[in-house]
Amino acid sequence: MNEALQKAVRLRMERTAEALRKNQMDAYCVDTAADVVPLVKTLLAPGAVVSCGGSMTLAECGVMDLLRSGEYEFLDRAKVSGDELEALYRKAFSADCYLSSTNAVTEAGELFNADGHANRVAALAFGPKNVIIVAGYNKIVSDLAEAERRLETVAAPANVQRFQSKTPCLATGRCMHCKSPGRICCTYVVHRFCRTPGRIKVILVGEALGF
Repeated sequence: MNEALQKAVRLRMERTAEALRKNQMDAYCVDTAADVVPLVKTLLAPGAVVSCGGSMTLAECGVMDLLRSGEYEFLDRAKVSGDELEALYRKAFSADCYLSSTNAVTEAGELFNADGHANRVAALAFGPKNVIIVAGYNKIVSDLAEAERRLETVAAPANVQRFQSKTPCLATGRCMHCKSPGRICCTYVVHRFCRTPGRIKVILVGEALGF
């Protein structure tokens, strides 16, 4: 990344991190994806019960490999299906830590997320003792209106391509506010403030990650 752009990105990350802290979320800024795993390791106790939402960001920065390293009791959604997957979603609510990315984080320190089954947004809102969010700088937006636009024009269409969901945005590349059975953006949740100080921990990364 160009040095001038890198400095501008870092300043925006730091402004956003400070806003998150004012909303009682812990916030960290790191320069690269390679910095994420060492930081996450300091936030997880050895042997902790951990779970996660589906996330390209976690895969891209090596967090998924860390969770599968054997150092933790990982409730791995990739290993189960059907009724077992449903049971794992519910078991995740009692995890020591839930890890995910976010669809967007505003400069006011708000987290914006949409979900299909709502298991991810439910775990972010309540249940696991701690939540760790990893987000590339590309997820930072000015406000909630931009967060929703980002969801409808970037995150949802890209994830539909990944899953090959039978929804209109598979063909159009933008949200059509459909009523399709395969719709992936059914439940919207905004975190404006963390009632339990520090339960949510946000790691902002100076690289573009995920959708």
